[in-house]
Amino acid sequence: MTTETQAKTVKTEIKYVVKGEHTIFYPGDREKSYWPGDDREVLVTDLHSLSENEMPSVAKNGFALLRHNSQMTEYEDEEQVERIYYPEMIELAKQVNGAQKAIAFGHVARTDAPDARQHQQPSHAAHVDYGRKTIEEYAYNILGDEAEKYLQKRVVLMNFWRPIKTVYRSPLALVDAATVEKDDLNFAEVRGGLNDPERPPLYGWNLSYNPKHHWYFASEMKPEEIFAFKLYDSKEEAPQYTGHTAINLPGTDENTPPRHSMEIRTISFIDE
Repeated sequence: MTTETQAKTVKTEIKYVVKGEHTIFYPGDREKSYWPGDDREVLVTDLHSLSENEMPSVAKNGFALLRHNSQMTEYEDEEQVERIYYPEMIELAKQVNGAQKAIAFGHVARTDAPDARQHQQPSHAAHVDYGRKTIEEYAYNILGDEAEKYLQKRVVLMNFWRPIKTVYRSPLALVDAATVEKDDLNFAEVRGGLNDPERPPLYGWNLSYNPKHHWYFASEMKPEEIFAFKLYDSKEEAPQYTGHTAINLPGTDENTPPRHSMEIRTISFIDE
């Protein structure tokens, strides 16, 4: 039986966007980006300090910290990612969302190591990627003509994020989606995203500051842990729009081991 614990928090800066601004982000050439920032100091709760009863859930908060052991051995091996990781994440998406059908796309291995290409580097800004337009695009790309019937169902876009090695710096922080209001969302365009400089634009949102936002991270998150978080849900009353960003932890610097992580997007089609 669990009891409530004293939650541990860290104070850090979240890079929000000025309310009403339409941003343009170039992941591979970030100096070209248009991102009028609004940096705010916030408290971020360490999930590892919470009891089981206090942990956020996908149903209530738009995200959850899960345990999942992958058969992957080399996340930089594209063939292995396609052969092993995609099926694993599709099955996980089905389990989390209660779906009979799911697809996956947009995997990116990230690191903040000094020699990392800009495409690989974490994003230090509160954002939600992506929305209905991107869902439909990938559904048709992957499912062809079958997409039309699946898009009539309840549709959930979910990201799965895990460490490749234990994370000591630049961890991922997520906002409680139940604290995000529609007015906090600002239109965002991503040019050359998902590791493809020639890729047509993708569309999502950036968050503007709201004092109601409640942020979380997991200290020293390990490879057997994985974040599942919703970016879009066609069931409008459900918590979604889980803003997220890399954060700087107090006491970490260039001598702290760099972050290595893997993210992948999934689309679940749910019968209701």
